[in-house]
Amino acid sequence: MNAEPADQIRLLEVQALDSRIGQLDHKRRNLPEHAELERLNADVTQLRDLLVAAQTEESDTAREQTKAEQDVDLVRQRAVRDQQRLDSGAVTSPKDLENLQHEIVSLAKRQSDLEDVVLEVMERRESMQERVGELSGRLGSVEAKAADAEIRKAKAIQELDAEGSTAAKEREIVAGAVPADLLKLYDKLRAQSGGIGAARLYQKRCEGCRLELNITELNEVRTAPANSVVRCENCRRILVRTPQSGL
Repeated sequence: MNAEPADQIRLLEVQALDSRIGQLDHKRRNLPEHAELERLNADVTQLRDLLVAAQTEESDTAREQTKAEQDVDLVRQRAVRDQQRLDSGAVTSPKDLENLQHEIVSLAKRQSDLEDVVLEVMERRESMQERVGELSGRLGSVEAKAADAEIRKAKAIQELDAEGSTAAKEREIVAGAVPADLLKLYDKLRAQSGGIGAARLYQKRCEGCRLELNITELNEVRTAPANSVVRCENCRRILVRTPQSGL
């Protein structure tokens, strides 16, 4: 294949723009905010699960406290009624009086035990309320950090997209001036060779594979017509000659 030296030089411009576009794509995919958000979102999910569990336990404890307080109230009411009966003198039978007094004592013991239960449940509920408050605070803090990371990510992507769009437009203009057959070969080689389809020959070294040409290869390149499109024997990329090629 033949192509004017100027067109081959222009191909290096296309390659530089393609490399830049590739770098921008890579940077966009590997923004530090991606990993940061992945970690923060995982923390948010975990904290939300913990918060729901704590809120559920606090709610269950609240119902348990209500039930325990109701039990205390029922025993207290029963004890008050019994005491009123005892004080009224309506019970005159010695056996009935003994039974009533015994029941009042038993109810007092039962009330004391139930009040201990209420205190224990209240302590557990207070602990869970503190846990809910702590988790809510932590969740809010992590959600704020995630929101900030989202804003930073969106801004970085916007800037990269703008730069990429400018490079793509410039690439379209430069590539439009390259002969179609040469550009087709370049695009094919670029797809096959990790994004590098054309490389400069600089100081006897191919900048595509970074290997220095041997004497035979250099002689072949040196004697090739200026409009001949030469290829690197090592990586098979288009090898573009310049005044700095060392020929």
